[in-house]
Amino acid sequence: MSRLLDDLGVSLPVLAAPMAGGAGTPALVTAAARAGGMGFLAAGYKTAQALAEQIDTVRAEGVPFGVNVFVPAPVPVAPEAYRRYAQVIQPEADRYGLRLNAGEPVEDDDDWVNKIDLLVASPVPLVSFTFGVPDASVIKSLRRSGTTVLQSVTSADEARQASEAEVDGLVVQASAAGGHSATLTPQRPLASVPLPDLIADVRRSTTLPIVAGGGIATPADVTATLRAGADAAAVGTLLLRTDESGAAAAHKAALTDPAFTETVMTGAFTGRPARGLRNHFIDSYEAVAPAGYPAVHHLTAPLRKAAIAAGDTRLIHLWAGTGYREAKAESATRTLQRLAAQL
Repeated sequence: MSRLLDDLGVSLPVLAAPMAGGAGTPALVTAAARAGGMGFLAAGYKTAQALAEQIDTVRAEGVPFGVNVFVPAPVPVAPEAYRRYAQVIQPEADRYGLRLNAGEPVEDDDDWVNKIDLLVASPVPLVSFTFGVPDASVIKSLRRSGTTVLQSVTSADEARQASEAEVDGLVVQASAAGGHSATLTPQRPLASVPLPDLIADVRRSTTLPIVAGGGIATPADVTATLRAGADAAAVGTLLLRTDESGAAAAHKAALTDPAFTETVMTGAFTGRPARGLRNHFIDSYEAVAPAGYPAVHHLTAPLRKAAIAAGDTRLIHLWAGTGYREAKAESATRTLQRLAAQL
């Protein structure tokens, strides 16, 4: 274990990755710590106030934890392409009596300034960043407050950028990971590189501590991740069916449904590449979906919310990594300990 985690009292090098949108919960983060590991709260899609409440909940448990923050890194969408896509998917929304926003694209920064102010004023042990490398002043402010700063990367080139920004460590994510890719260049195709090879490639360019994830499904995967040069492995998809997960019931059920046979990378739901179970929405709209984050995310959000409430897996963003079949209905502690069985 690297000093980065050892100083926090983390004895199990299998961590709970952040999962924005509800799947990640304070209970899941706490359970990961109780197992000897650690978890990350997901700040994405929350207000700073909602994040503060979750931080207070976990902090009261007296366990080490981190917070993952989306860096504002908008992918611009042409208004005409946005409106055309809104019209194409409107028939799906008609099923639920919804009128999607076919006007001007909605952009926001996910309450960025208020979240950074919160994390500087009320420091947490670790903060990781995704989608972009924050300004040097942000990194310095957090480090001065006593927080260890990690940067999510998907390639050796991105790792070098992060190192130059003087972060304390890296979160290396392979394309096999479920949910949004952390890529800094979402308009470019993602390279399909096995996680151990990606870790080795990054390790050749930096000595920074590495937390790595993407497609980890078995104890052998964890062992391979650490042998490749990572200090810890991070898992998300395998925790989706656990007792502490906040994933929707339909999402949990889909992970074991034989009707879903593979995961694919898609921008159809949010305008940014993310991996999920292949379903009707992806098959129907991936080819015509414009790149554009967060505008496309905001466009489809009401439809996805209605589909989740109805259990309509045809239209839900069923985020999942390639190892999704290994997700078990059990406690998060059991999942993490099971994955560490060969260490």
